[in-house]
Amino acid sequence: MIYEMRVYRCVPGRLPALLKRFDTITLKIWEKHGIKQAGFFTTLIGESNQELTYFLAWDSLAEREKKWGAFATDPEWLEARAKTEADGQIVASIVNQILAPTAFSAVK
Repeated sequence: MIYEMRVYRCVPGRLPALLKRFDTITLKIWEKHGIKQAGFFTTLIGESNQELTYFLAWDSLAEREKKWGAFATDPEWLEARAKTEADGQIVASIVNQILAPTAFSAVK
């Protein structure tokens, strides 16, 4: 199992819009594509409180490539994303990392 960590830094004041989009739209589309989330977090203390960090669980890089690619080009997602950004951009930047658990990790 590998994990993907994604950190979305929002345009100031747009974190509520991002949270709503994940809650009401994105997760349903992920489910359709078999994308497994492993947790979502907002920043309580840190550099910015305008961030959403989440983890995805993948069996392999090939699975990630297939499923993420299908999601990213899904017409339902593209339309929903455009609608939610009609009032302006939500995400200012994204940091993305693919992580492998160590032999002594509680998460495997």
